[in-house]
Amino acid sequence: MKTILQKIYEEAVLSYDQAYDTMSAITALRFSNEEIAAFLSAFNMRMPTTDEFKGFRQAILDKAITIRFSQPTIDVCGTGGDGKNTFNISTLAAFIAAGAGVYVAKHGNYAASSVSGSSNVLENLGIQLTNQQDKIIEGLEECKIAILHAPYFHPSLKNVAPIRKAIGVKTVFNLLGPVVNPMLPEFQMTGVANLKIAQLYRDLLREVGVGFALVHGLEGYDEVSLTCSTKIIYKDIDIELDPSSFGSRTLQQNEIFGGETPQEAANIFMNIISGKGTEAQNNVVCANASIAIALYKKLDLKSALQEARESLAQLAALDSFEKLKSIYNA
Repeated sequence: MKTILQKIYEEAVLSYDQAYDTMSAITALRFSNEEIAAFLSAFNMRMPTTDEFKGFRQAILDKAITIRFSQPTIDVCGTGGDGKNTFNISTLAAFIAAGAGVYVAKHGNYAASSVSGSSNVLENLGIQLTNQQDKIIEGLEECKIAILHAPYFHPSLKNVAPIRKAIGVKTVFNLLGPVVNPMLPEFQMTGVANLKIAQLYRDLLREVGVGFALVHGLEGYDEVSLTCSTKIIYKDIDIELDPSSFGSRTLQQNEIFGGETPQEAANIFMNIISGKGTEAQNNVVCANASIAIALYKKLDLKSALQEARESLAQLAALDSFEKLKSIYNA
């Protein structure tokens, strides 16, 4: 580790193999806590290169509990960390996409900085998170969605959890979360809080052959917020859309507020998925779901947005949620 740290401090970069080997050793706790903390702190000084990030990612995936499915899947997630305290937009968008016939592999975790992360809100609503492969496959077949709670699929990361907690700030592991989905989805619709992260993801996902749409609200949101214009970054093009592109007026930030407590967040989630959301809430979740639907089904945005609205209004998203709950809780 001393050699690796010296290279980083000298502003040298690691090769793919060096990054892979270092991350493998870190997750196996073959270094001291102090050495690991120094490594993570060093990578808070700069973004990883594509080769470094690719090596870190592969080292984690090689130790993950992976699941394969017969149909292509898409992950719908956000990086978090935008500090906006919106409600669980990407999780709702995932169920709306599932209700529209898209196979969704939703990778998530407990909240790091928000009131309620995807795993928090689903547990609060009575879904028992699981890594039982038969239940996950059944959920995909019957409901078009899998919920993949990250700690259940990445046991090697438990080793570094106390060190990450002791450091107390975000590290490269937070960047890796959205790209280590254990189902290895063929598509990703990922919200990013800033454009530096977007470029890192773009370079990585191009190299590994995943179809993607990276979404960034220009006021610093890791989603389509409809409070401002949104940049959507694809493999070869970037586009910028304003709220009217999604058939919406420009929203105020308080209209997409996520609540003060986990229970409030759960109540907001249930109201929206049950067809009782406000116009603003419905527009936001359908806008985000439409990006995923368009990417997966190769549709134009207008058609995808219509499918998203029908999924929500006709309670197909709610049906997916309720069926998945019964499968996971059986």
